[in-house]
Amino acid sequence: MMSITSGWNDYRPTKAGLIWAAAGASILTMVVGFAWGGWVTGGSAQTMAEQASQNAREQLVASICVENFVADADAAANLVALKEESSYQQDDFIEDGGWSNVTAIDEQVTGAADLCAEQLVAMEALPARTLGSDTAPGVIPTTDG
Repeated sequence: MMSITSGWNDYRPTKAGLIWAAAGASILTMVVGFAWGGWVTGGSAQTMAEQASQNAREQLVASICVENFVADADAAANLVALKEESSYQQDDFIEDGGWSNVTAIDEQVTGAADLCAEQLVAMEALPARTLGSDTAPGVIPTTDG
């Protein structure tokens, strides 16, 4: 009777068998990598990078928009008016008010006004502003010795 180890030691695969085994292992590796390993093609990676860049721009401009809205002298009245608008017109209200405009960016960032409106509508009340500050919103005052 032949043992498993001696049978394994005596086994001599053919070249065709080795080639098919290598091809099968390569295909299996690719299937596992793309399906569960998180591998993507170059085109998919480019699309994902562009989407992440757009989302980051939207978030940044929306944050600036919220700051501009809150810093406005009529912020409380504007917040009430914003909440009275229908959800599909709130972004127009933000754009018309100019709060989503960033001077360093020539064109409007698509989706930023929507995000800004969502964040503002979700607020229960406006954050407290520091009155009497001689600096613009978002500027950290410095002390010169």
